[in-house]
Amino acid sequence: MHVSGRKRTRDIAYIAMFAALTAVMSQISIPLPMGVPLTLQVPAAAATGYILGKRRGAAAMAVYMLLGAFGLPVFAGFHGGLASVTGVTGGFIWGFIPMAYLCGAGGGLKKHSLSVLMGMGGFLTCHMCGVIQWALIKGSGLWSSFLTVSAPFLLKDALSVAGSFYLSLAVKKRLGSAVSAEIRGKG
Repeated sequence: MHVSGRKRTRDIAYIAMFAALTAVMSQISIPLPMGVPLTLQVPAAAATGYILGKRRGAAAMAVYMLLGAFGLPVFAGFHGGLASVTGVTGGFIWGFIPMAYLCGAGGGLKKHSLSVLMGMGGFLTCHMCGVIQWALIKGSGLWSSFLTVSAPFLLKDALSVAGSFYLSLAVKKRLGSAVSAEIRGKG
């Protein structure tokens, strides 16, 4: 196999591994009365972007979403199926794709504060997708939907994204610069 074939195989392996990691993290879930569970999907999506970079991070979240949409029980509470993606909380699942992309775009920046800020933009985009889909399906206003399904999670998700960034730095340092450059597609 020549170099580009090996690189493509590694890319697929990393994408699959992080989609699987997100599936596992989504099972650490606390159901809440409003219908949006408290999970570890946000830190998983953020770490995926920060570690894999914007394109592969977004691809891993797209794979995760598609696996669930096709019926594999990868979403919180071992749910799966198209109804999970098109239902009231599905907007958050869709939102993991731009979130991972923005975290990945920020992951390569020299200034840590800018990297974390890009991640914050990612999780806010994810929340926006979730609020809009919730409002459309429930027939409620955007403000009411925001107060119900987004506001209670803002602080937890902001801390999750920042923590994921610093965790990704530790992971990349532990792996070494050659391996982390390879993961990010520069090797």
